[in-house]
Amino acid sequence: MTDSIRPLRWYAGLAVVFFGLIPATMVTLLVIRGDTPAKVGFLLVGGIPLVLAAVVFAVRGIVGADPEVADRRLRLSMALTAGADVLLLGGNALIRMATE
Repeated sequence: MTDSIRPLRWYAGLAVVFFGLIPATMVTLLVIRGDTPAKVGFLLVGGIPLVLAAVVFAVRGIVGADPEVADRRLRLSMALTAGADVLLLGGNALIRMATE
């Protein structure tokens, strides 16, 4: 029997890495170095837990045996990643536009 959600496992894992972990790290480094307004640091309070929850759900979905439960977890991880992106990157852009 073939694994019907195998591509979703790959894409969800890649999405969490490229659209969750990397942008969160980049925004954190911007705040630490002082290259962005200090108010952007408040966005990390909401964005970092979203990314961590996305990582947890992605890992649980990737190693899950039941395809329906794994599918739900992987989709939730991608939704949490998208929410973290909107919060971190969109909030960073809005704060920068408001302060300049």
